[in-house]
Amino acid sequence: MLRNKSQHNCIQLVSTSNNEGPAAEAHKQLRSLKEWTPVFVRGKIKNREPAKSDTHQGMHLIVDKELAVEYVLPLNDMSDEIIIKGDTVFGPEQRHLQLRTNRELRDNLYFRSRAVTRAKLFLGHEGWREYETPILFKSTPEGAREFLVPTRQKGLAYALPQSPQQYKQILMASGVTNYFQFARCFRDEDLRADRQPEFTQLDMEGAWKSEDEIMDHVERLLRNLWYHLLKQELPLDFPRMTYQEAMASYGSDKPDLRFDAKIHDITQHLSADLVGKITPLQDPIVDAFKIPISSDPKTTRKFVASFLDSPEGKPYLDNPNGQPGIFIGDLSQPMEGLGPLGYDYVMNTPDALATDHGDLLVLQARPNVPLSGGSTVLGNLRLALYKAAIAQGLIEPPDTMDWRFVWITDFPLFTPNNDTDPGQGGTAGFSSTHHPFTAPKSPKDVDLLLKDPSLAKAAHYDIVLNGIELGGGSRRIHNAAVQEFVFRDVLKMKPERIEDFRHLLDVLNSGCPPHAGIALGWDRLMAVMRGKESVRDVIAFPKSGRGEDGLVGSPNRVIQEQWGTYHLEIKE
Repeated sequence: MLRNKSQHNCIQLVSTSNNEGPAAEAHKQLRSLKEWTPVFVRGKIKNREPAKSDTHQGMHLIVDKELAVEYVLPLNDMSDEIIIKGDTVFGPEQRHLQLRTNRELRDNLYFRSRAVTRAKLFLGHEGWREYETPILFKSTPEGAREFLVPTRQKGLAYALPQSPQQYKQILMASGVTNYFQFARCFRDEDLRADRQPEFTQLDMEGAWKSEDEIMDHVERLLRNLWYHLLKQELPLDFPRMTYQEAMASYGSDKPDLRFDAKIHDITQHLSADLVGKITPLQDPIVDAFKIPISSDPKTTRKFVASFLDSPEGKPYLDNPNGQPGIFIGDLSQPMEGLGPLGYDYVMNTPDALATDHGDLLVLQARPNVPLSGGSTVLGNLRLALYKAAIAQGLIEPPDTMDWRFVWITDFPLFTPNNDTDPGQGGTAGFSSTHHPFTAPKSPKDVDLLLKDPSLAKAAHYDIVLNGIELGGGSRRIHNAAVQEFVFRDVLKMKPERIEDFRHLLDVLNSGCPPHAGIALGWDRLMAVMRGKESVRDVIAFPKSGRGEDGLVGSPNRVIQEQWGTYHLEIKE
């Protein structure tokens, strides 16, 4: 088979040993070549008996024509060490062969290219203008760990940008009203399927714009992408949900609305004696959800037992706040299997938790404090049980074409520090939930900065699709005095760290207009639109789970002479 340059079409080559003259040499040459050798071929097109299939290895086959070879010119050699068969699996060190032999991977990259073009066309038509911002930035404590780039000037280093956040705010003070950029961003974070040390985001910022206006622009952009690239229409308005509602009802600030089971607070319906058996916590909250696993209680019991015995279930048994309470609806048992929960619960249970034969009811205690972080233990357990039940065929998997968008709003402006998040390096015991440039939601929240910052809400919004955060944005602090107050008096950052932001404070103090923006994770968005679990499937040269590029061998060890150029040495 002769593939065309794009590997979309192919035609059968024919040649025989009975050829004479140049055709005989061509036949000999053709038989000596390995598959995937780049060639120039000359011959005559002939009719053939139509092939039974019009495809070959994912390519369109010309079924009624073939090429009788008269001349073959190899344009390069194929190493004898490379063996390519239909079932050959190539490692990351051979990414070029993964791409060359995998039509789906190439199609993912082509789709991504089309999506970028479509987004630029739409944004340009809507009055947004593309601006580039520097890659070599400076170290500032925005929240994530940075990659530093040393210079030959002793003690001086650039930092690769976590995002173009500060530069785009500077553009807002420079007379630019509508900015966008497909920006490369860098964060030295722990890696997972949807995270890379370097990634691309569609960055947008608008002067004189409110949160609602930014959300409206993003909705119209997404509807445009879905319509032109997936031939599907999205709803005219995306639903909105507050952070507290998402955490209370789904146990996650990235709720997957395709899964119906909501979480409910049932504390008031349980006896103190029962609560004491569930948890060692004093004055806890007890939440519950229901999942219809099976119509047979025995099947549901077997499923739960196997899950809790698995590595996925073990963390929930080791919860210091108590193990989950497991109850299974059983019409053959007293009080339908819910007797241990007590008469008050059975008589006053929320309608959404009413159990049928074989339904699974799960209880979990948690501290009676405001919800914080990205998820709760019960929220994680809820998703884990859904995924396990789907994997075992007990629940139908959600429709891949069921696109359930939701905006999450009213996040806490600040979050308690943890051991893994560097935050802004202040001594207040908390850090900005997203970044320190996010404005308080309302005048009431501005007042809370003086009284109790931990209660203040942020003018922040995340766009979530089927449990995946596609991006987040906010209205920004545009007043220098307020911004410096947040740095110094709220976050309690050291004076020298505040000075790292002096450039931004001076810019804001020059009459910067109100502004808001958002960043969409382009890698994640492309993975979702292509139905992929990992962003690596939509990136040409992704990093591994250890942050390595197996093809080129990065990061690589630097010799002492190179460190010396930058006045650095390795500390053992």
